[in-house]
Amino acid sequence: MAHRDPPGIITPHIPADDWRRAEATGNPVVIVVHHDTHTGRPARAYLFPLAVAGAGVIGVFGLVAAFLALLDFAVHTAAAIGAAAGPIGVGGITLRLFRGKNT
Repeated sequence: MAHRDPPGIITPHIPADDWRRAEATGNPVVIVVHHDTHTGRPARAYLFPLAVAGAGVIGVFGLVAAFLALLDFAVHTAAAIGAAAGPIGVGGITLRLFRGKNT
């Protein structure tokens, strides 16, 4: 099991044998602390959610564009049929589709 010091301790524990050997020989005790200065999440953790959101936005824009194109096609089709058919009459009531009063 790896030794873990509680937070707030500045230097890790130095084993007694190493300390006594350093005192006896006069060699310095070198303490290497690997400290990670990064806080929070790395930038690549946000890449996947942003990619999914971007794909969703592009999909919604495509869906809206397809719906508007379909409506445009339907209106042009109705106008062409109305222009070709002329006035439509049922039981003495006449409707003039897509034409003005004077035409």
